[in-house]
Amino acid sequence: MISSDRKKWFALALILSVQFMTVLDIAIVNVALPSIQVDLGFSQENLQWVISAYALFFGGFLLLGGRAADLLGRRRIFMFGTIVFTLGSLLCGFAWSEASLIGSRALQGFGAAMLTPAALSILVAMFAEGRERNIALGAWGAVGGVGAAAGVLLGGVLTDLLSWEWIFFVNVPVGIAALILTPFLLSESLDKHGQGFDAIGALLITSALTLLVLGITQGQAWGWTSGKTIAVLVASAILHVAFLIWERRQRDPLVPLSIFVRLQTLTAANIVGFILGTALFAMFLMLTLYMQQVLGFSPLETGVGYLAVAGTAIIWANVAAAAVTRVGVKPALVFGMSMMTLGLLYFTQVSPDGTYWSDLFPGFLIVGVGMPFSFVPVTIAAVAGTKPQEAGLAAGLINTSQQIGGAVGIAILSTIAVSTTSDAVATGTETTVALTDGFAAAFWAGAAIAFAGVLVSLFLVRGRDFQEQEAFVIEPALEPAG
Repeated sequence: MISSDRKKWFALALILSVQFMTVLDIAIVNVALPSIQVDLGFSQENLQWVISAYALFFGGFLLLGGRAADLLGRRRIFMFGTIVFTLGSLLCGFAWSEASLIGSRALQGFGAAMLTPAALSILVAMFAEGRERNIALGAWGAVGGVGAAAGVLLGGVLTDLLSWEWIFFVNVPVGIAALILTPFLLSESLDKHGQGFDAIGALLITSALTLLVLGITQGQAWGWTSGKTIAVLVASAILHVAFLIWERRQRDPLVPLSIFVRLQTLTAANIVGFILGTALFAMFLMLTLYMQQVLGFSPLETGVGYLAVAGTAIIWANVAAAAVTRVGVKPALVFGMSMMTLGLLYFTQVSPDGTYWSDLFPGFLIVGVGMPFSFVPVTIAAVAGTKPQEAGLAAGLINTSQQIGGAVGIAILSTIAVSTTSDAVATGTETTVALTDGFAAAFWAGAAIAFAGVLVSLFLVRGRDFQEQEAFVIEPALEPAG
């Protein structure tokens, strides 16, 4: 018989394993994109939707997932999300066309949107306020940073040694194992005071964000002043406004806008989370393309190349978790975002005849330190001052910010890279040089975005919000846990 104290640490391991799987899947496809493009006949403009479809559905439905977890039971929604995610992974591996893979990726994202906020709510409920919860949240945040780096590493290894399908099949046994263990390790909990869902709000914000990404990604091809581009972006703006109006009129809104007014640090954490997703996921895509298209790396060589950043992030994850407890959330977050900025600045000097050790390795080490020092404190800041009934909402908000930031960042930085490369080619610049110019321009934009995260961390995160945090007590479910 496992003691209750040991049981919750086993439960944490289960939760982190499933969360690692969902974070992994936004980055793991990067290295495999060229292989997927050849096998399934993807057009160049549609290829990025393999990443964006997952990120958009993940981010767009996270808040609904958090609300569902609070109202229907956190363990129940965790298991439902795991089933959907595992099924989506299986279908991705069996995809036979552009549409089938993009649709399956969207299903994966929806499953991740259900299980992630439920998992974080369970974690917060299991661990008492203070050092113990900070350790658990630190581990959760570390998984976010390490998962992004490990995704590109594992993607390269699986694609080269097996085939691109295995970047999806690898999730299936993990999902099945999680479903078997969940009833034994996780207890049920819910918010008995909740009233209802806001599915319309979820559809409005997901549609608005999808159109925004579509307009950004297709603007170069359609023409930035074309009627089609303008119409898509205007439609996105209208849907965003409609979402805000709808939320203000709902008795139980998807996003109670008052929470952003009441909790300044939570608001700041979500802005930083969006910035972090914007810079990080786009950075990994640009670096992957640079290694394969300019340096001529194979998928396996590209994946192994990421060992530097993944290994560094893993080593520094425990240091970051300890630092948050010792020096506080704000100093750790400022340091982490500063390191992310420096890493992106280093990558701006990539050259067409560069080498891994001079052009990439030092930057990987810097980013490897910056990731855990960013993800760990921003996760803790995102729940600062929240009430028990806001657990699912807070979990959904920070994950939404990061995933939507990733989708928007990929769209923006890809557009900058493609536009710069196209302009250079048009003037007669050699293709490899033009590609490098495009990547460098994207890294400059990423560095500017990351620096904005430093400023937000410095001026908007308040240390006293962590001292004022209320004790977190989750009420048990009305029905027996089964």
